[in-house]
Amino acid sequence: MKKLFYAMVIVAGLPVWGFGQVGQVGQVGQVSGNAEEGKRLFMKNNCYYCHGTSGQGGRDGARIAQTALNLQGLTRYVRQPAGGMPAFTEKILSDRELTDIYAYLKSLPAAKAPKDIPLLNEIR
Repeated sequence: MKKLFYAMVIVAGLPVWGFGQVGQVGQVGQVSGNAEEGKRLFMKNNCYYCHGTSGQGGRDGARIAQTALNLQGLTRYVRQPAGGMPAFTEKILSDRELTDIYAYLKSLPAAKAPKDIPLLNEIR
C-alpha cells in the first residue's frame, strides 16, 4: 500500500517537476533523454570498456544497444547489478544522466540478424 501511495505521488508530480531539455515526459510512462549527452556520459564513465563504443558488447560486457529493458529496469540494474559489473550509485550517475544514457542506447542500431551478415552465409 505504501508503494502504491509513493507511485501515485511521483506520477502526479511529473507534470509539475518537468524534465527540461535532458528528460522530457512524452507518452504515459515514456521518458526520453538527450542521446548526445548520453553518449558523452557513456564514454566518460567508461561504460564502453565492457559494452563497446556502440553498445555491441564485448568480452566482459553484454550487448546493450537497443536494450529490451525499459528505463526503470536499466536504472535498477545499473544501481544493483548482477555479475561483475560495478554498481553506479546516484552519486556517480544521477537518474537524469541515466535517462540520457538510456536515450543513447536506444538511438543505436540493433544488431543484425545472422542471416543478414553476408560472410556468415558463405560459411557452410
